[in-house]
Amino acid sequence: MFWFWFYQPLHLLMVACLCHSIKAPTTSSRQSFNTNLFNFYHSLILADGKETTVHLLKDIPKRYYFALEEGRALAPFTITVTPCDVPIEWSILVHKASASSLGKAEQGDHGTQEVSMFQKAPSMVSTIFNYKGNSVETYMGMSSHSALYMLEFLSTERDTHITVYLTTDATSGHLYPELPMDPRIDVIGIGHTTVTLTWKHSPSVLQHRDNIQYCLLVNEKHNYKSLCAAETAIRSSGMKLPPILALSLSPYLLEPQQVMILSKSELSIINKVSSGEVRQICMGTKNTYTVPNLNPSTQYYFDVFVVNLLTNASAAYTGTFARTLEEPEPKVRELKDGKMIQVVLDGKKQKFYSLQYQARHKKIQFTFQLCRGQVRVHISKNGKAVASENISGLRYFSFKGKLLDTYLVQLSSTEESNSSVKVQVSTHFHKPLFPLLPESLKIKSFSKLRTCNSVTIAWLGTQEKSKYCVYKKRIEEHQVWTELQSADRCSGPESRPKSEKVLCKYFYDINLQRAVTTETIKGLDAGTLYLFDVYLFGPSGIPIRYHSKIVKTRKKC
Repeated sequence: MFWFWFYQPLHLLMVACLCHSIKAPTTSSRQSFNTNLFNFYHSLILADGKETTVHLLKDIPKRYYFALEEGRALAPFTITVTPCDVPIEWSILVHKASASSLGKAEQGDHGTQEVSMFQKAPSMVSTIFNYKGNSVETYMGMSSHSALYMLEFLSTERDTHITVYLTTDATSGHLYPELPMDPRIDVIGIGHTTVTLTWKHSPSVLQHRDNIQYCLLVNEKHNYKSLCAAETAIRSSGMKLPPILALSLSPYLLEPQQVMILSKSELSIINKVSSGEVRQICMGTKNTYTVPNLNPSTQYYFDVFVVNLLTNASAAYTGTFARTLEEPEPKVRELKDGKMIQVVLDGKKQKFYSLQYQARHKKIQFTFQLCRGQVRVHISKNGKAVASENISGLRYFSFKGKLLDTYLVQLSSTEESNSSVKVQVSTHFHKPLFPLLPESLKIKSFSKLRTCNSVTIAWLGTQEKSKYCVYKKRIEEHQVWTELQSADRCSGPESRPKSEKVLCKYFYDINLQRAVTTETIKGLDAGTLYLFDVYLFGPSGIPIRYHSKIVKTRKKC
């Protein structure tokens, strides 16, 4: 059955070949031979000197053919196959036509005699090479003009694609950059968030420095044996890549969300995929590089590719891996009784910020004021957890214990952006740092009382006489989200321009049901967005900022 699959298309090719090659080889016969091959089976002819992409369907073999130029007894040829995903099987088969069979085929019905010749001489077909795997493999051989070759490719795992490069010109330059004799990547330094790599220069870099560059790929999954295998993995994860291979391109060809220019000679592309982060960095012809911004105590895989910028072809060094050092235990900051501190948290790294307090009294109270973002608080006493929750606004935790009890407070951001929070511990319950708060810190606006040049707002007060200050700020439509997200709820009106101040007033009501105040702000522009803020001041003078309110004046009245 195997010989049938070889001979069926080979018969057509050989008929075309024999009809024009039984005479002494001439230039016209070579041209006629090539023309007939193209006409008979153009889709199966493997291009010479050009990289061909071959798409394979699972369990369905695909075959390509080539014959060498006539005119010389022996001719060298090189075939390089690059799997771009799963392992494949591929073979090279050769049919050598004898002189006697060529003479017989010259007389009578070529088609009938040729089939008869193939059926009677299966021994003339031989397999000269076969391989199974997902590594880049190159075969170099010599052939006579009377030999016809078949390449057979098969994928048994799933649909995939490969690249095939055939060349018969030994004098032309290499399509693929050369690797050094020792193609290993050496790890020469490991830190908590960095790994330093070095590798031996490619001979191609030394010869064609302007057209060659190194590209590094970093991921947490595994090494890649070729650049097209890495590209396929990123695509299969749902990441949209540029139409051409991203690693060897200039920055202006890439999508903005993929590119981060580190310097004039270095391009970094970060792709977010389901399995984590795949980072690609092209650094010109430098052969030593320190990979920054890694996570502590994490294993990373590193692959270096030398890329020909003119042909987009590449060769892979032998990949390596390394594990970053464990993050050192965070320093614990001591809290002092009655002193307030502000902590800024990095949401991307999800680091804990630790605070410690040793009780001088049996009763203590922790106060947290959220300034920006979202923060989670975890409190333990003598190693045992006593509180853990996400905080918003102002939050108090009171505990009763023994003298010299040790409290550990761990803070972390629950958002990717930075968060900040103010923290205080105190034993003086009768001297609160913050004012008494109303049931809600929301500001309400009245649509029916809104005009072209005025807005009426209202907010809740308390039973405690306090000072309230109102501020306004004119904003544009595109600033709404930024203003609301970037607001620092711990900052007071001292950070605002004096021109934004509307008024300050005192009020309170013993009956909380009536502890509501309103204010009409006049002198506004028609059809304009305004951001309104209310600050509440207590006895200590520390302000509490209500939630900002954005209102648009009427355009027509």
